[in-house]
Amino acid sequence: YGIGGLSVGEPKPLMYDILGQTTQLMPKNKARYLMGVGTADCIVEAVNLGVDMFDCVFPTRVARNGTAMTHTGRLVVRNAVYAEDFRPIEEGCQCYACRNFSRAYIRHLFKAEEIFGLRLLSIHNLHFLLHFTKQIREAIANDTFPEFRERFLENYRG
Repeated sequence: YGIGGLSVGEPKPLMYDILGQTTQLMPKNKARYLMGVGTADCIVEAVNLGVDMFDCVFPTRVARNGTAMTHTGRLVVRNAVYAEDFRPIEEGCQCYACRNFSRAYIRHLFKAEEIFGLRLLSIHNLHFLLHFTKQIREAIANDTFPEFRERFLENYRG
């Protein structure tokens, strides 16, 4: 079952309220697919409300504009503060971009209008979401999703 028409500018509490009401009316034994939702906080909340699948242009769209997705929120690599920051986009991330390039170098690529920068951030953002959803699946399988959700939301700034 597909759910669309949400995440189009309404406040998040309203989106979650409508989503919760919608998923309660859907069969429990059928997959629930939420269209156009791609931020980590919205994904974890939607899973909490019974959603199974997602798709969204968000991770690659923001990457093209110099923004990385992290477990603590968005990191705008284009910002001057990262000009001499030689850490990876996100500590502990095993994606190609984080294993091989620094925030400073990726910022340089954006400032030089090199397409490689947006590709690196796209790789990172997609890897981030794949790893994040794997963590969600493991938490569900281990019956620790409520704790996972709480810990995640405590550290996340949207």
